[in-house]
This record gives sequence, structure tokens and C-alpha cells, in this order.
Amino acid sequence: MRSLSLFCSHSLRTRQLLPWLAALAASVAAAQGAIQVPVVPAQVKSVAIGFELDGVIQPVKQSTISAQAEGRIASLLAKAGDKVHAGQLLATIDDRETQTGVQRSQAQVAQAQAELRNAQANFDRTRDLQAKGFVSSAALDTADSQLKGALAGRDQAGAGAKQSALAQGFTRVTAPFDAWVLQTQAEVGDLAVPGKPLLTLYAPLPVRAVVQVPVSRSGVAHAASAVEVLLPNAAAGAQWIRPASVSTVPTADPVSQTIEWRLELPTEAAKTLLPGQPVQVRFSGGQAQRMLVPTSAVLRRGELTAVYVTTGKGFALKAVRLGADHGGAGVEVLVGLTAGDRVALDPVKAGLSGAQAVGSAVAGQ
Repeated sequence: MRSLSLFCSHSLRTRQLLPWLAALAASVAAAQGAIQVPVVPAQVKSVAIGFELDGVIQPVKQSTISAQAEGRIASLLAKAGDKVHAGQLLATIDDRETQTGVQRSQAQVAQAQAELRNAQANFDRTRDLQAKGFVSSAALDTADSQLKGALAGRDQAGAGAKQSALAQGFTRVTAPFDAWVLQTQAEVGDLAVPGKPLLTLYAPLPVRAVVQVPVSRSGVAHAASAVEVLLPNAAAGAQWIRPASVSTVPTADPVSQTIEWRLELPTEAAKTLLPGQPVQVRFSGGQAQRMLVPTSAVLRRGELTAVYVTTGKGFALKAVRLGADHGGAGVEVLVGLTAGDRVALDPVKAGLSGAQAVGSAVAGQ
């Protein structure tokens, strides 16, 4: 009897809770059905066509300073990051051997000058004697030949002295122009040989943006109505500017199949740029009609790119293939939509059960 009484009491409580549970379920369903998602129609708009590529800043004037003499590096007077001026001493090479060469050539010059003076005196004396008939013309010819030989010896000794002085000068490495030291490739005590790099210098201005354009896009790039470079600017934010001049390397890289474009930048705009800094380069080719949707409407899940479009029963997920991103104007949809399709601005909410489309927002907002 006690068990029967407990069972009856439990059944009574269950019957009393049923209306409350039904009301709770109804309220949850109503809440789910109240999910409202703004939509916007996919629109065909006129946009600038072209493409963007990553570029890098390079100095127009850059030089690798190499040794022109052989010997141990005695001193290295500049390091990476130093600012140097034209003619400033950057490094010295052990010059004891070249000093010996200079002394030898100076002695040879002194000897040649002494021989020249002796030959000149002998010629003058022989000429006077021949005029008085004391010596023959052959003796005068011999004296003349000796004088010419002495003159040639003097010139040869002088050329040797200049060569020795030049070799001595090669032991002092100087800056060819006002520049910054980009890097050093040697240390004190290293053996310097002709052609061995010692330092790399670059002039801070002018600079250029260098971009590698794929051969497949070369025709579009050459046909572009405008080429612009996006430069970072701490004060005004990033800004697009046009280069002062544009040139291309007339060969394609056989490995990457790209053509190098060099865009020299205006001096005023390039003052804060550094070599190696990345920039964006844009090739614009006029206007074209493209179907656009707001970037926020695109749902990306792994390899899936899709949007939610309105249907008679709510929303349906459609896979799309996207094109170029035009910023505030939206992103191109190449395949998957037709003009007039209404897409959800919030694809996360549109995927919930009971989501409903609300109105029609303005594209791009």
C-alpha cells in the first residue's frame, strides 16, 4: 500500500510539471525563432581592375667595397649602422710591402735622373767638340742616343713610382660617397686579397620599390593605367603614391618566371623608408563590372568558402569562389551567386536554427 501511495504521488507531481515544461519548450522555440539576421543583395558594381603584389625597398645606390691590395687587414674603422662620408677612411691593409716598393721606385727615379744629367752633359760637350772639329759626327750620334736612352729611363722610373704610389693607396680603403654601412664582411686580421668584399654601403636616398611580376601577368602590368606603391606613414597612415619613374629588367628569371620591376620613389615620400622594408605595389587597369558582397558575409571554414542566402524557409549555405578584395566596396564573387541574391551579413547567426532575414542593408556597410 505504501508503494502504491508513493507512485500515485509521483504521477501527480509529473502531471503538474507537464504544463510548465511545455511552456518552457515553447519559449525556447520562440527565442530561437526570434534570431534576426540582416541581409544585403549581391550587387554588380564598377570597380578598378588590376592586381597587387608584394614588393621590397632597395637603395638605388649601393656598393660593395672590395680590397684592391693583398695583405692583412690592419684596421676596420666602420661597422654596420655607421654613417660615413665620401673619402672617409674605412679600413687599412698592412702596407709594409707596398712601402718597400715605393722606396725602391723613388731610388730608381733618383738614379734615372742622375743618368739623365750625365747623358745631357756628355751630349752638350760632344756637340761643342764636334762643332770645333775635334770629334766626328758618329760620336755626336752616340751621345744623342745615350741622352734619349736616359730620357726614356727617367720616364720609366717615373711610371714605376706612380704605380708604387697607386698600390700604396690601395691599402687605404675609403668611402666612395656619403652612405650608411649596411654590413661588414671582414674582420681585423683577415687576409685581404684583390676582389674580397670588405663592407657594403648604401646611400639613404634615393630608394626604389622592387617587385617581381609573374610572366603570366606581364601583359596586364604593362597595360596598367597606373602603378602605385603603398607606403607606411606613421603620421598619416598608409598611403598610395605613384613612383617618380618605372623601369623593368629586360629578362625573366628562369627559375621563378618573374620579371623585375623597379619603381623609383619620390624623395620626400621615401625619407622614412629602410632597405628591406616590405611594401604593396598595385597595378590598376581601368574599370570593370564585378559582382560584390560585403567581406563580413563570407564564411570560411577550412577549404570551404561560402555565404548564406535567403530562401523561402530561412537561409541556405552556398559555396562561392572569390576574386579580388576591394576593401570597403566588398569582395568579388566569381562563381556561386547571381545578381539579386540576398546574403546574410552575419553568417554565424544565419546558420542557427530559426534564423530569419531582416530587411535589406546597404552593401558595404
